[in-house]
Amino acid sequence: MKKISNGFIYTFGALGGLLFGYDIASVSGAILFIQKQLSLNSWEQGMVVSSVLIGAILGALGTSKFLDKYGRRKLLIWAAIIFTIGALGSGFAPEYWTLLVTRVILGIGVGITSALIPAYLHELAPKRMHGAVATMFQLMVMIGILLAYILNYTFQSMYTGWRWMLGFAALPAIILFFGALLLPESPRFLVKIGKVEQARAVLMNTNKGDEQAVNTALDEIQVSANQKQGGWKELFGADVRPALVTGLGAAIFQQIIGSNSVIFYAPTIFTKVGWGVSAALLAHIGIGIVNVIVTVVAMLLMDHVDRKNMLTIGAAGMGLSLFVMAAILKMDSGSQAAAYVSAIALTVYIAFYACTWAPITWVYIGEVFPLNIRGLGTSLCSATNWLADMVVSLTFPSMLAAFDIANTFIIYGVICVICIIFTNKFFLETRGKSLEEIEASMRKMTAAKKNA
Repeated sequence: MKKISNGFIYTFGALGGLLFGYDIASVSGAILFIQKQLSLNSWEQGMVVSSVLIGAILGALGTSKFLDKYGRRKLLIWAAIIFTIGALGSGFAPEYWTLLVTRVILGIGVGITSALIPAYLHELAPKRMHGAVATMFQLMVMIGILLAYILNYTFQSMYTGWRWMLGFAALPAIILFFGALLLPESPRFLVKIGKVEQARAVLMNTNKGDEQAVNTALDEIQVSANQKQGGWKELFGADVRPALVTGLGAAIFQQIIGSNSVIFYAPTIFTKVGWGVSAALLAHIGIGIVNVIVTVVAMLLMDHVDRKNMLTIGAAGMGLSLFVMAAILKMDSGSQAAAYVSAIALTVYIAFYACTWAPITWVYIGEVFPLNIRGLGTSLCSATNWLADMVVSLTFPSMLAAFDIANTFIIYGVICVICIIFTNKFFLETRGKSLEEIEASMRKMTAAKKNA
């Protein structure tokens, strides 16, 4: 293969995350203008916002079949094309139904990238860099969200601003398409289809010519690739159960701790405790900047601190922040002090989330499953993550109506405590292990339980 820098490979491999983040966040500002210009009722507004989640579930579930049949690189190229069609279609949509369909198409691209990219980055990176490289996906997601916040604020005064907000995603999608044409295929997939020498060339490139590391990795991959291709029976079998519990557990808890509800409700929270609307929108951009910064911190920590320890610290910090916010909202009298304390607590909550649960969930999903069912496992976990996101998004308004915002935050805080217990009892620890070593240790674990 033609020699390509690792920085180029990992950056463009993760670029789909930027589209993922941008398309999820941009509609939060665009919908304010869409509802007026297209005369949408409340149900239609909800469908426009949630249609991406519907498409994401479909895209994630469909990824497993294509991932194992056509490879990672081709699927990334297809995802870029889908993103481009969905973004341009959304930007030029003349009425509700066209907008709805094109938003579902965008969601399919989001679902594909969420299932594909974590696995693809893991399979390309040397084991000493698994955590940091996989976290690049989450960094791109956070950059995409920040970009959406900035452009939403920038285009708010334009009559056609919402079209620019939604259509802008076509630009990074086109860049991703051309970048993906130069990316290598995953060495795991190449070995699986019998192209061992091509796999060796990719590994030599990503391991910077370290022949011993390449030979070791290639031997491990060949042993793993010789296993019979698995299906749903194997995925739900006893041998893979620890991986399934870890992957699904992380995917579900990442959403039910209230992350997206708190993040997208941030401007309302700021105004509720005494901030002006303009200040609240600018504060939202500030939160986006914090997200990016702490995700970089996560990249630096990922291969030096155990995954379970990071998740435990993250859930503890988030839970404490939620309890503080709930207390402030219960006692708030519109004072400036209450506004500042609430803003700090909210920022701390999001910082803990962005540094731990946000990236580690995708790291886990990409690395815990054996090669013969990796496509199926990552697809199921990604689809479950999007389904949990949809459930939280749909129930959040009802929770607010039934319990008010302070009590809702208390509920999410209690869930953070449950997260800590579940993580330490059931999750696998994967830091510092190759994908094949994770698989071998998991099978040894389940064999020991059978013999006990």
